[in-house]
Amino acid sequence: MSNFFAELKRRNVYKVAVAYAVISWLLVQAASILLPTFEAPPWVMKTFVVFLALGFVLAIFISWAFEMTPEGMKRTAEISPDDGIPYWSKRKFTAFIVGVAVIATGLLAYQFLRPTATTTVGARGEVSSKSIAVLPFLNESGNASDERSLAAAHHFASKTGERKTKRSVRSSE
Repeated sequence: MSNFFAELKRRNVYKVAVAYAVISWLLVQAASILLPTFEAPPWVMKTFVVFLALGFVLAIFISWAFEMTPEGMKRTAEISPDDGIPYWSKRKFTAFIVGVAVIATGLLAYQFLRPTATTTVGARGEVSSKSIAVLPFLNESGNASDERSLAAAHHFASKTGERKTKRSVRSSE
C-alpha cells in the first residue's frame, strides 16, 4: 500500500489534486459573485460545480497516466521511475502562490465591500428592509366551522385596530 502512495507522489497526482481543488474553489467563488450580477438562473451554478467535479476526476486520471517532460507530455509507462522529472523552481512556485493569493484576496474584498441587495422598495422609492403581508379573512373552503373561526379572528383584529387607532388619536392630541 505504501508503494501505491509513493507512486501517486512520483506521478504528481497529489500536486494536481491540490492545485485543481484550489483553482476550482476560486472559480466557484468568482462564479458565486458574478453569476447573480448577470442574473443567471440557479441551475447555471449547479451545472458549473458538476462540471468542475467531473473535471477533477479527469485531471486526476491524466496526472496518473501522463507526465510533463521537457519534450512535452509522455505516457508514464514510457518513463522509467529513475528519470528525473523537472519540477517548478522555487521562484515560479512562489509567483504562482502569490498570484492565487492576490486573486483570492481581491474576491474576498469585493464580497465584503460590494453594496448589499435590499428586499423591499416602498411606494415612494425608498428602500425598506421590513415588509408585511396583509391577507383578507376569506373562507374559501366552504366549511362552516372555518367560517366561525375566521369571523372571530376578523372581529378580534378589527377591535385591536380600533384600540390602536384610539390610542394614536389620543397621543396625537
